[in-house]
This record gives sequence, C-alpha cells and structure tokens, in this order.
Amino acid sequence: MKKFLIKVNGNQYEVEVEEIRDGSSATEAVTYSAPEAKPAPAASPAPAPAAAPKKDSTAPAGATKVTAPMPGTILGVKVNPGDTVKKGQVLLILEAMKMENEIVAPVDGTIATVNVSKGTSVNAGDLLVSMN
Repeated sequence: MKKFLIKVNGNQYEVEVEEIRDGSSATEAVTYSAPEAKPAPAASPAPAPAAAPKKDSTAPAGATKVTAPMPGTILGVKVNPGDTVKKGQVLLILEAMKMENEIVAPVDGTIATVNVSKGTSVNAGDLLVSMN
C-alpha cells in the first residue's frame, strides 16, 4: 500500500493505494523521513483538455448586453445584427432543464451583435446578444 496526501477543493485527504501488477497485488513498504512532512508523490502531468471553441464575448461600448440567465443550449436565434427590436420581443430560444425559454429584448433598440448560434452551449452570464 502507498499512502498519498491528496488535496481536493482545498481539503486535504490521506489515501492508501494498492498497486496491482500482472493480476496480483504487490505490496511495497513506503517510509517517510518525518511524519509531519510527508512528501507528496510526483504526479504525472495531466493531458491538456481539448480547447473549446472560443465564444465571442465582446459588445460595443455602451451597448445593452443580453446574457444567459442559466446554463443551456441555444435552440434558435430569431434576430440578426442590424434588426430593430421592441422591448419584450423574442431574441433567442434557450433550452435549459428540458424546457424552452424565450430570451426577450430588455429595451427597444437595434441588434449590434449576435454572439451565439443554434446549438451553442452557454453558461449562466455568457453574452448572447448586444443592443444599441
């Protein structure tokens, strides 16, 4: 058995791991020089996660930003840049928790940018649309 100190979300845990070779367990004695200062095992570098496509999160200065109220997937985009919209008009359809949610214009204005497309996964607070 090997003992390791593992830190998860700021909490430290002591775990024992048994190494198995060729279908049988192999126990190996592990000693530490000082019980107060157990050396942490050298961890092999984790593979880098695949880069997700970068969402455009820029809006023109002074624009009204329409952000995602919750995580979900964009099912439909009802506007294009340059479109004039009225307060309460549907801009996007966001599916979250198996429900379709209409994202509406908070004010009258013109669409400056549309930062998502159909099928895009968004997190709460992500910029969806900006308006002038």
